[in-house]
Order: sequence, then C-alpha cells, then structure tokens
Amino acid sequence: MKYLSTRDRSLRYASAEAVKMGLSRDGGLLTPTEIPQIDRAFLEGLLTASYQERAAKVMGLYLTDYTEEELTAFAHNAYGPDKFDTAAVAPVRTLDETTHCLELWHGPTSAFKDMALQMLPQLLSAALRKTGEPKTACILVATSGDTGKAAMEGFADVPQTKILVFYPKDGVSQVQETQMLTQDGANVGVCAVVGNFDDAQAGVKRIFSDVSIRETLAERGYFLSSANSINWGRILPQVVYYISAYCDLVREGKLTMGQEVNFCVPTGNFGDILAAYYAKRMGLPVHMLICASNRNDVLTDFLRTGVYDRNRPFHTTMSPSMDILVSSNLERLLFDLSGQNDAEVRGYMEALARDGRYEVSDAIKAALKTQYWGGFCGEEDTAATIGRYYQDYGYLIDTHTAVAANVMEQYRAATGDKTVTVFASTASPYKFCDHVLSAIGQTPAGKGLELLDQLHDVTGTPVPRRLAALKGKARRFDLTCEKACMDGVVLDFLK
Repeated sequence: MKYLSTRDRSLRYASAEAVKMGLSRDGGLLTPTEIPQIDRAFLEGLLTASYQERAAKVMGLYLTDYTEEELTAFAHNAYGPDKFDTAAVAPVRTLDETTHCLELWHGPTSAFKDMALQMLPQLLSAALRKTGEPKTACILVATSGDTGKAAMEGFADVPQTKILVFYPKDGVSQVQETQMLTQDGANVGVCAVVGNFDDAQAGVKRIFSDVSIRETLAERGYFLSSANSINWGRILPQVVYYISAYCDLVREGKLTMGQEVNFCVPTGNFGDILAAYYAKRMGLPVHMLICASNRNDVLTDFLRTGVYDRNRPFHTTMSPSMDILVSSNLERLLFDLSGQNDAEVRGYMEALARDGRYEVSDAIKAALKTQYWGGFCGEEDTAATIGRYYQDYGYLIDTHTAVAANVMEQYRAATGDKTVTVFASTASPYKFCDHVLSAIGQTPAGKGLELLDQLHDVTGTPVPRRLAALKGKARRFDLTCEKACMDGVVLDFLK
C-alpha cells in the first residue's frame, strides 16, 4: 500500500518510507491511499486471538512491505508481560450493561501513548533497514504530557536513533514532568518550552519544514522523523485497540457480532479518535464517535458548526494532555471526508496558518454530523465525575477519562441513544494524584510523587510499578528555551 500527502497527492511513498519520514516534506500528513475493509469473518477470526495476534493481523492490512513474521514479532515485543501489567494489554472494564471502559494505560508509562509508542520504534528500525537508510533518525516530539515520556521510553537506546522532546513549561503534571526529566538512555533529550503545547507543536512542524536545518543535519549524518501522531506509525497501532475492544465485548457476550457500538474518546490532537474513525471506515460496526474535549473546546465548536477557530483563550486545565487548540490529525479526517481532495485540504490549512480559522464545505459538515458528536467538560464537572464514578462504581479514573465519561453522559441525555458505548480511559489516575484525591474528597498531603502513597492508602488501588520507581530517581535534564529558539536546541542536540 502507498501513502500520500494530505496536501499533495502526487507525493506517494511505501509504508516503510512513510513511517521513516513521519511528516511529508510539504507539511502534509501521510495517509493511506485506501482504507482496507474487514468483514464478519475477519472479526470472528480475532475473537479468540491474543492482543498481539490481533495487532499483527490489523496492522498487516496497511503495512504491506512488512512481513507477517515481522509484525508478529514486533507485537510480542511491544505488548509482552515485561511491558504491560495485564495479559489483556487493553482490557475492557464493564460498568453496566450498556457502558464499558477501554483501559489503555497498562503499559510502561501508564498512559495510552504506550499502545503506539512501544510499537513505533520497532516499525521505524525496520523501516531504516528496508530503505537502506545510512543516517541516524532524530525523533522530534512535541508533547502535551504523555507522548514525550512514552516516546523516550520506546526509543531509549534504540540503535540509529536519537530523540528530543519539547514540552510546555508549567503545562504538564508534576508526575509527567518527572517521568520525562528522569528518563534513562544515552540517546534521549528533553527541553521545556516557554509557552503552551500549540507553541511546541508549531515549533516542531516549523523545524521539519526548514530546508536549511534539514541540509545541515544531513551533513552531520541525521534526518528528522516524528513520534507524534502526525506519524502514521503512531495512528495505526491505535486502530487495533478499538477492533480488539469490539472483539472482547462479543467474546464475552456483551455484544452480538454485527451489533453497533459507540466510542467516546477524550481528545486533544485528534489522533486517538481518528484511529476509531479508521476502524469504523474499515467496517467495524460503529454507530457514533463521541469527541470529548475539556475547556479548550475548539473541537466541540468545529463538530457542531463546521468552523475551526483557534482564536480563543487557551486554558490550562487538570487534563493537560488535552490542552490543545490546533488538533493536527483533523487534517487527515478532512482529507478523507473531502474524497482525498488535496487542494481543498491545503486551502483549509493555509487559512488556519494565516487567519487562525477555516470553515469546511457543506459536504464535510454533513458527513461530520452523521458520524461525530462533540461535547466538552469544564473543571468542576471533571472533578465531580471522578468523585461520582468512584462512589457509584468503585472505579477510580483520571482527569482525562472523566472528561470522556462526562461527555458520554451529555451525549446520552441530548440524544436518548441507548447504543452500547465504550469510553476510553487514557491514563492511570496515579498520574494526576492531586486532582483525583481532591475529587474523591481527600486533601492532598504534598505534591507530585509524594501523593502516590496517599492515593493508594485511601483507595487500595495498586500503584503502577514504573511510577512507584520514580521516587528518588535523579533528574537528568533541566533545559528551557523560548519557542523561537527551538531550532537552536535541535542543532545543539545533534552536533
């Protein structure tokens, strides 16, 4: 299968090349030329399969220049017991007969980004071999909290790679920051950016598109790639867990094969819910995709009006991984809904860069209305939802998961839809101890890692072992830069 740029259909690459590049050189996102279709027989064949087997089968539909043996080995390496604390990898927790929670945080960094970022380094390493690439790949990452640590964990000491992460100063939780600043690995680096996530993301995209920087790095023996969800190698592994969740529900008798399901996803950069969209496009029986935002509600307004407008206040919230006003992966959705009209998508992106807003066509508006429902949840409601789910279900959820649960309830109240719904849980509550403790009626006795034991003592839920291991670990990094100076940090890192 070939991959083409959302902004120039004439640029086409094999899957290994697409994974290696991360972002098209014209600034567009690399996207498959077609969406493979699955049927009832395909899904039935996955019912008794392990998560690793499901991953190899689904990814093999898209990565046609990787062998089945390679993908199977990669899946066992990525999702084995040394990485994930449950054999199910992405277990589904049932709350009532029509409500289920897909837990995506059982990996090494206790966040859903592990689901893709334990796989991507293996895909990239294989891509370097397949394409005969002699240079070292430098992975540039902008993170709103979880991607940075998950990417560093995945790429630490991987041969022929270096990784540099930028995160917004004072814009991530203390646990998230500690995870990044204490990361092991001779090939990793991290830098705080004075600004918000959108500033960091824009800086990374600018560096990717800077010809002079690329030429300088090529002379030094490096090329740039990405571990953000702008890389197709990040999106594809996420498609797997929606298909896997459906198969689990059918296997356990919670759904009948062919019965439709809704997915509700806490959303920032749009990659996670985009993966659910691709699963639906492949033929998974999905009725509605519910896009849950926090107070940064740009996506809610877009899905309701067809107008994307980032010209609004930026809010720092208790769900920092969703504190985003420019959702990059929306570009892939627009490309698909427009019938792969690169000129139309390029026009939208140019308007966004120039004016900070764009309005999509009536055809795209109609398509959005039939497939998506958007809602947002403020800070008070986020906290109240955490408390309510703990009290009513004995189920402890983090701030991002609470946004999804709340918006799911909003959707049901607004529409009366009784379709079985799965909401995604994207992080362990232990990554946001202070807010979770407050939400369940406790007074945090400290901050950051100091609160791990308190949350455990109060709730009895186990502390993820990798988070517990952070206590007393030395900080390795202490670099901060202005957003205009990010290119200099990259050049210094790759001397």
